[in-house]
Amino acid sequence: MAPKQARTPLAPRKTPTQRRSADTVDAIIEAAARILEEQGFEGYTTNAVAQRAGVSIGSLYQYFPGKDALTSALIERETTVLLANIGTATHASDWATGLRAMISAAVAHQLQRPRLARLLDIEESRLPIQPRNHRVFDMVQAAVVALLRMNPAWAPADLPVMAFDIVAMVRGLTDAAGECGGARVEALERRVLRAVFGYLSWEEPR
Repeated sequence: MAPKQARTPLAPRKTPTQRRSADTVDAIIEAAARILEEQGFEGYTTNAVAQRAGVSIGSLYQYFPGKDALTSALIERETTVLLANIGTATHASDWATGLRAMISAAVAHQLQRPRLARLLDIEESRLPIQPRNHRVFDMVQAAVVALLRMNPAWAPADLPVMAFDIVAMVRGLTDAAGECGGARVEALERRVLRAVFGYLSWEEPR
């Protein structure tokens, strides 16, 4: 018999199978988000999260073995929303409309709850989830490639590099804005659009 695969410290202890338990997990994850927003890392403890969620600490530990596992679940929740919005953008009627929708989704993701987004950016770098982060980047890059492919003027062989550059620009600008604070959604979206569409219209000097 093959040995059981060991759970990682970030893996949930169990997955809820009933609506009531799923609601409990959702309440715990949202409580974690609110504690981070309001109190930062200093006040972010499992006891504080359990109290905010209205559950016992034992109930929290039924699902999450520790704070890092809870943080990982929160990161996953926020990323799932972003990827869903990016996926919707790939169904646009033309590449430019779809790319604008993707940029809008990325900016909204960063600035809708800016302090939470910034703290989760820090945790993404700290936690041992780099393979997962690379997979997310690859998924977004593939979505951008799918949009760029709608423009026959671009050589198919160039599209992966173009998409990589676009994702890097969008992520760099939105993360920097989140780190500095005070950015407005409309203003940041215009700056990102200018950078991306300027890049796409640039021609190498002869």
